[in-house]
Formats: sequence, structure tokens, C-alpha cells
Amino acid sequence: MGVTEDLADELARDVIKAIEVTGDEDLVADIQKVLGAGSQTAEEAFLTSVRVRRANIKARAYLIEKLKKFKAEKEAAQTSGDAMDPRALR
Repeated sequence: MGVTEDLADELARDVIKAIEVTGDEDLVADIQKVLGAGSQTAEEAFLTSVRVRRANIKARAYLIEKLKKFKAEKEAAQTSGDAMDPRALR
């Protein structure tokens, strides 16, 4: 990435962390205004990084939940299968 994208991505990471700590969703819009006043290119790069990072966070959370569900279903199937197997009683 170029310097603009690198700086915007670093700022996006910091803003997302700050939102997690403070719960202030307006931070993105506030930072966008500050950046936009100085550089439209930096503003666009920042917003892109925020969108990409948030999408990635949501996708990872979805994947983790799917894997947990799969694992729980697999364990439940094994447990119920063992109960039916007389060898499991030994």
C-alpha cells in the first residue's frame, strides 16, 4: 500500500479500537470530517479501511459461530451415538 492507504488503515484500526472501548459510533463520522477537510483522498482511504475491517470482523465472528455450532452438533451426535452402543456401557 501507499503512504495514504497505510496511514488511513492505521487510523481506521485505532478508531475501531476506540469505538470498542467507548461505544461512540460517531467517531467514524467525526474523523471523516477532519480528514475530509484536509484531504479527500485520505478520507476515502480511511472510510474504505473502516468498511473492510468491520466487514472482516463480522465475517470472522460468523465463521467462529459456525465452527462452534458444528463442533457442538458433532459432539452431541457422538454422545447420543455412544449411548446407543452397548460397548459404551463397559
